[in-house]
Amino acid sequence: MSKGQSGLGKSTLINTLFKSQVSRKSASWNREEKIPKTVEIKAIGHVIEEGGVKMKLTVIDTPGFGDQINNENCWEPIEKYINEQYEKFLKEEVNIARKKRIPDTRVHCCLYFISPTGHSLRPLDLEFMKHLSKVVNIVPIIAKADTMTLEEKMEFKQRVRKELEVNGIEFYPQKEFDEDLEDKTENDKIRQESMPFAVVGSDKEYQVNGKRVLGRKTPWGIIEVENLTHCEFALLRDFVIRTHLQDLKEVTHNIHYETYRARRLNDNGGLPPGEGVLPPAPASPRPATE
Repeated sequence: MSKGQSGLGKSTLINTLFKSQVSRKSASWNREEKIPKTVEIKAIGHVIEEGGVKMKLTVIDTPGFGDQINNENCWEPIEKYINEQYEKFLKEEVNIARKKRIPDTRVHCCLYFISPTGHSLRPLDLEFMKHLSKVVNIVPIIAKADTMTLEEKMEFKQRVRKELEVNGIEFYPQKEFDEDLEDKTENDKIRQESMPFAVVGSDKEYQVNGKRVLGRKTPWGIIEVENLTHCEFALLRDFVIRTHLQDLKEVTHNIHYETYRARRLNDNGGLPPGEGVLPPAPASPRPATE
């Protein structure tokens, strides 16, 4: 799932991330069409191949998010969508004749795109992540990072981390879910150095030193998307698709979904969703006295 205001290159970055045309721009939107200024949910399914293994992927985009004059509570349709997927899974899970393999449409990762202003996070950024971090794994990203100098990028990353901490916003990987010392050491480095990933996306190829590379052409040269000295795109891709893919799914199931499930069953008196409180059992007939 990708979030952030229009113009941050969400569609391009997602296409680059999965090396496939999976986002709304290429799949169903004409460039001349007017993007709606209300929050919509666009889910597009695709199969990608990584290391010889095929994976079914669903990318969820939100055109219109943050583009309105009044953005109050504009995250609510997104939160509602995430919870609807938990509800769908829960209903399948408690079904008496449930399937051996329940279709999983739950959102395992939300990439939140931050504008590369170099200043503070917007109130909308903070409010969105504050609400949604309770129901989904948030991975913050600084979009179009090639617009910043190295010094500006490092200072902005530190400022974003500090603002998230001050506002009590936890992003993935959350500290309390580190299972052992090895996890803690690896994730501490990600939390303290990499987050938020400063990335550049591109769907165009250029010739650089005899090789075809994905990049962005500027008057002073080519920004190579997959070159770690240019941006952190490769780190993000490894993080989401390779090193932390399974853990993202486990945290979703064991923490976010379990929290939703417990609340729903508790609200329903411990019964499966959709079932009302059972009527009291009729009193047993008293044996006839002689």
